[in-house]
Amino acid sequence: MKKLGNYLWVEKEGDTYTLSMTPELQDDVGTVGYVEFTRESQVEAGDSLLSLEASKTVLDIFSPLSGRIVEVNTAAQDQPTLLNSANPAESWLVRLTDVEEAAFLALPDPLD
Repeated sequence: MKKLGNYLWVEKEGDTYTLSMTPELQDDVGTVGYVEFTRESQVEAGDSLLSLEASKTVLDIFSPLSGRIVEVNTAAQDQPTLLNSANPAESWLVRLTDVEEAAFLALPDPLD
């Protein structure tokens, strides 16, 4: 199941929630040249997940959900342009667990 939050796709697979940039956000930021992920293992909704520098902007990306970060896309730190990929296996940001189901379900559906 996929939802939208803070210009991010949030895809639920079992108890894991994978966050990635929407194509619109990828287009808005341009080519990503630098990424720095949070060092926190626990995030609240609205906390910064990562900072990025791209051809069109410098910005922080904020979590739409509270949860525990169980994995970050470390390959994107070495090769930031992966975040511009249309392939979700390359362009994901972080994976969360311990997310409140009701908070996930309250996020907008992709077609809304």
